[in-house]
Amino acid sequence: MTDLTNYRNIGIFAHVDAGKTTTSERILKLTGKIHKTGEVHDGEATTDFMEQEQERGITIQSAATSCFWNDHRLNIIDTPGHVDFTIEVYRSLKVLDGGVGVFCGSGGVEPQSETNWRYANDSEVARIIFVNKLDRTGADFYRVVKQIEDVLGANPLVMALPIGIEDNFIGAVDLLTRKAWVWKDPNDPAEYDIEDAPEDMSATIEEWREKLIETAVEQDDAVMEKYLEGEEPTINELKSCIRKGTINLSFFPAYCGSAFKNKCVQMILNAVVDYLPNPTEVKPQPEVDLEGNESGEYAIVDPSKPLRALAFKIMDDRYGALTFIRIYSGKIEKGMTVLNTFTGKSERIGRIVEMHADERIELDSAQAGDIIAAIGLKNVQTGHTLCDPDKPATLEPMVFPDPVISIAVAPVDKGASEKLGIAIGKMIKEDPSFRVETDRDSGETILKGMGELHLDIKVDILKRTHSVEVEVGSPQVAYRETVTKRVEDTYTHKKQSGGSGQYGKIDYIIEPSEPGSGFVFESTVTGGNVPKEFWPAVEGGFKKSMEKGVLAGYPCLDFKVTLFDGAFHAVDSSAIAFELASAAAYRQSMPKAGPQLMEPIMKVDVFTPENNVGDVIGDLNRRRSIIKSQEANPTGVRVKAECPLSEMFGYIGTLRTMTSGRGQFSMEFLNYSPCPKNVAEEVITETLAREEAKKK
Repeated sequence: MTDLTNYRNIGIFAHVDAGKTTTSERILKLTGKIHKTGEVHDGEATTDFMEQEQERGITIQSAATSCFWNDHRLNIIDTPGHVDFTIEVYRSLKVLDGGVGVFCGSGGVEPQSETNWRYANDSEVARIIFVNKLDRTGADFYRVVKQIEDVLGANPLVMALPIGIEDNFIGAVDLLTRKAWVWKDPNDPAEYDIEDAPEDMSATIEEWREKLIETAVEQDDAVMEKYLEGEEPTINELKSCIRKGTINLSFFPAYCGSAFKNKCVQMILNAVVDYLPNPTEVKPQPEVDLEGNESGEYAIVDPSKPLRALAFKIMDDRYGALTFIRIYSGKIEKGMTVLNTFTGKSERIGRIVEMHADERIELDSAQAGDIIAAIGLKNVQTGHTLCDPDKPATLEPMVFPDPVISIAVAPVDKGASEKLGIAIGKMIKEDPSFRVETDRDSGETILKGMGELHLDIKVDILKRTHSVEVEVGSPQVAYRETVTKRVEDTYTHKKQSGGSGQYGKIDYIIEPSEPGSGFVFESTVTGGNVPKEFWPAVEGGFKKSMEKGVLAGYPCLDFKVTLFDGAFHAVDSSAIAFELASAAAYRQSMPKAGPQLMEPIMKVDVFTPENNVGDVIGDLNRRRSIIKSQEANPTGVRVKAECPLSEMFGYIGTLRTMTSGRGQFSMEFLNYSPCPKNVAEEVITETLAREEAKKK
């Protein structure tokens, strides 16, 4: 049986272009997994194996691989940095035990760093910090450490200090041993010297070492007592304290280096082994019942316990569908039957493979702590639990955000319609943040996603991977509707046309509720005027109706319905009668409740050279933005703003023109906010005209 204490399930995450994939490549080279290092800018990185990734030099989907370092097995997931693909980071962090947060030495804490860090906090993942690219112009290790404290509210525990900076960066001083790790030949990552630290750094080393010890000893009362009595802890005692504090998220060991120049990656690998938890040291996964409530039971990481495994990613490649699985307890063997608690159906495990990017190694079995891929699972999707059929249980499912942007696509020729349907079916399984629906009136296929790049990649995958040529319509914003007034009303549904009739009377209140609350239903009926068994039907009628608002047919959100009275007929009342009554009540009362159009607001983060700040801010103001902050750093200025999504289409082109190609931006969904009256009128008119044109 494998020793789980030698396992490390880790993810590498960061903002776009901070060097995640390059760091992964160096790790694979140093651990002997690959023999030639592939570069991202050449499109040859091992974990960037999609054509679209190689062309654009970005990571689109998370890739899994494994390797060995100091007799420890590292299961590594390289994740995307672009905001449109954060779903990949979220679901990877959900199944990992530890992470390496990579930050650019000159860019510092960038927008996607914040989102990823928030996801890691939510999933309670232990992390180490790697401040990369210290060979770059404008790099400043100490400034980035300060940013991590201020912007992320995190507590970085500095473990190493850089020797030199920018072109003069040659290595780092390990604060525990006070020894310098120096790389003299950048072309040979394995060749480095461990020597005495530079004398001119001794004061700085002692200052930061004291901080490190003071923070670390807080984790162990006995060690702290010795330290307060003037006895310095041993290296092993300090390492034990640091490991404990890292696992309980008290602090995050911080290192420095340059992955591209092959400097200090060994220190990161040592830190992964020394400080990140093995599968038995993380909080066990809670089990939930069918309603999603915690049952009080936990999936204990133990191969001898009943099987508990989570499918966290589906990938379709030339050999068929692969289901990536994290096993929390028990074992999976080739040919065994498991239960999918979401569908209630059994699935047979055809083959088990260990992934190395897009290569696979066949396995006969896998156990608790392993991350593997299974071939042959028919109806498993992201977030489904696989378990022992005799001892069923469900693990906490994943929650995915709703898309904010959509485009209409149509196959170029009639013969491609069937191919389009099959291709889209596979793509939905792979990416839970990608949704598709068919417009009932026009028959158009509507693709919905997290941003322009997200949908652009999906169309590209349709063309190249699935050979389906499509015509693409202009992007559409996912507007919503809500109410602004309280309305008290009544509705009676009465139908008598031979045979049994239908009767249901409801008295109700419709009113605005808290932003983000969605739809809330409450019944305060007493005395049995509307029997309890009909309350779910009343709620269901309103719930189904809210999919279509009264202004322009957009889904309605953030309102509350209170059923306070009504009447029923002993013979003619039924659940269907009350459902029809509430659907008609919705149509009757919503126009009276001050309906209002809501638009998605995006959190926008723009990087611009200092000379172009005025132009960038002026342009953002024209796009109805609210400027939140400006932050200067050595290479330019970051402008943070909140802006309506409808104003941001094609923004990258404008920004590049204004900044001579040097500007960058990222945005993510923030919230829904009321549309200004003139904008709302325009949107409603356009939407209704579009709907009318479809009918014709």
